[in-house]
Amino acid sequence: MRRHLVMTFVGPDQIGIVDRVTRMILECDGNVEESRMTRLGGEFAMLLLISVSARQIEELNSALADLEKEGFHASVRQTEPGKAVRYEGWLTYRLEVSGADNEGIIHSITHHLAEQNINVEIMDTNTAAAAMSGAILFSMTAIVVVPPELSYPDWRHRLDEIGDTMNVNIEVSPHTS
Repeated sequence: MRRHLVMTFVGPDQIGIVDRVTRMILECDGNVEESRMTRLGGEFAMLLLISVSARQIEELNSALADLEKEGFHASVRQTEPGKAVRYEGWLTYRLEVSGADNEGIIHSITHHLAEQNINVEIMDTNTAAAAMSGAILFSMTAIVVVPPELSYPDWRHRLDEIGDTMNVNIEVSPHTS
C-alpha cells in the first residue's frame, strides 16, 4: 500500500542537492508528486509531496538521517492526498502586491485574510533593490481561496486600506488553474 508523505528538506545550497534527494526517494521506490524548491539566503529548501510504499518508509527515514549527519535538516509527515476538497466551491483569486518594503506587509495582509476565513494556497514573496535608487522593493504573489458566501467588495475594500497604510499596491484578480 502506498503512503503519501510531506517532506521538508533544508540544507546548505550546493550543486546536486536536488539530484541527491530525488535519487534517495527513487531508491526507496518513491515518487515526487508535487514540489516547491527555492534558495533562501545560503540555504536550499524543498517541500515535497511524495508517495512511497509503506514498507519503504523506514528505509527513507534512514536515508534522511544520513543526510542530517551532513548538516541537512529533514522532516516527514504522513498526509492524505486530495484533502483540499474542503474548499470545493470556493472562489480562487490571485493577489499581486508591490511597493516599498515595510515591516509587517505579509502579516497585515494575511491577518486580514485569516479574519475573513480566506485560505492562502500559495504565497511567494521577494525583496530586491530598485535599479536607480537602490531602495528596497517588496513583491508578493499569492493564490487564495475565498468562501463563496463572502462578499468580494467587503474583503477587497480592507485590502485597499492595508495597501494605503503600508504604501503598497494590491491587485486582485480571479485565478484559474
